[in-house]
Amino acid sequence: MKLTELKQHGIPDFVIDNLTKKNISKLNPGQEKAIKAGILEGKNALICTPTGSGKTAIATFTLTKILTEKPGSKVVYLVPLKALANDKFREYQELLKDTGLTVIQSTGDIDSGSDWLGKYDLLILTVEKMDSLLRHHCSWLQQVRCVICDEVHLLNDTHRGPTLEILLTLLKDLSNIQIIALSATIGNPEELAEWLNAELVLDTWRPVKLNRGIYHQGEVEFYD
Repeated sequence: MKLTELKQHGIPDFVIDNLTKKNISKLNPGQEKAIKAGILEGKNALICTPTGSGKTAIATFTLTKILTEKPGSKVVYLVPLKALANDKFREYQELLKDTGLTVIQSTGDIDSGSDWLGKYDLLILTVEKMDSLLRHHCSWLQQVRCVICDEVHLLNDTHRGPTLEILLTLLKDLSNIQIIALSATIGNPEELAEWLNAELVLDTWRPVKLNRGIYHQGEVEFYD
């Protein structure tokens, strides 16, 4: 699919222009599969593609369409780590400048409500922060139309996994919220997609070939 075809799907010009400046002229296989799976029509989706294959762009297509077509809506981008929150905040702050859309990050560990976050369109939050906001029933949560969960394989993490599982359980029971889950490493994607009531998008394309080999006594033997 050519990049310019995204206009037909409601993707705003500033997103297409941003990708064009990066010398991207067409979607990669995983991105095209995600669109065909209905992510732009509000369907839940579990995106399982290799590292560097463009999962963030899939999230960007979804969230920018929602925010530009449905004024007053909000999107939450969940990340497991503060460092990743910083990276995503800088990335979307650059993308959304001069568009009228606003982005904020909140990774505070304090268990409290944050009604002030309600004035922003895109919210980059840690799992723990979102959990706190849900339990404090922030008034603006009813405006959230999509939650993007990055690194969803951390459901298996002994420390953060239980909180993420409870959070997703609460979110998937809300009919007005679309869930987009992203991961490069999931051992049971079919089972997880079924649990999330989500379309499963699987693809193995990667921008750089992955070579496999065995290291032994100072030498590496590669194999297909």
